[in-house]
Amino acid sequence: MNSRDRVWLFDLDDTLHNASHHAFGALNASMTAYIETHLGVSRDEAAALRHRYWIRYGATLTGLQRHHGVKPAHFLHETHRLPGLDAHLHGHDHDLAALRRLPGRKFLMTNAPRAYAERVLAAIGLGGVFDGLVCIEDMSCFGQARPKPDARMFRMVLARLGLRPERCILVEDTLVHLKTACGLGLRTVWMQRWLRRAGATRLHRRPVYVSRRVRSLGALLRSPQF
Repeated sequence: MNSRDRVWLFDLDDTLHNASHHAFGALNASMTAYIETHLGVSRDEAAALRHRYWIRYGATLTGLQRHHGVKPAHFLHETHRLPGLDAHLHGHDHDLAALRRLPGRKFLMTNAPRAYAERVLAAIGLGGVFDGLVCIEDMSCFGQARPKPDARMFRMVLARLGLRPERCILVEDTLVHLKTACGLGLRTVWMQRWLRRAGATRLHRRPVYVSRRVRSLGALLRSPQF
């Protein structure tokens, strides 16, 4: 395949920036507070629900919508305000340069809301790099949130964008998302830059559904199999 025909789908958090440094902690606290307030449960119960739904569905919002009737727009607006977040976000010049030089079309594909994604991209110097953003508002089927790793959502988004799976490469830090994408015919890249917390042994293993492991976006320019 000609390099210009490639289509890159990039995750955001812990793929394009170090969300584990501050953003994830702030988001978890914000979501826990939201659940505590709007469901009338204790802080510990709220934290347990948030984690349980994230593990089961890939996004806390999905569980809240299915089991508690939470309105997605309200939840996303309230939990992603995160005052002061921008000061903790940092970009890397070589990442920006690598993305600009990478042949092919580029889309952001994130389970985060659009306002948050645009805010993060602007803060880390990647605003304007992508041909389009696919955010959680774009990942619904029949009125229900269907974030990554939902296979139906992947198919729907690819069809909407007119993309053939075999031309697409998903760059992600989350293995379950890569596994689903591989099963649909996409090639996959496991971004490991900020995954030291997962343990060295695990990081040295490449699952069969991962086409390549990288620790920088610049490494994508040196990927002959793509």
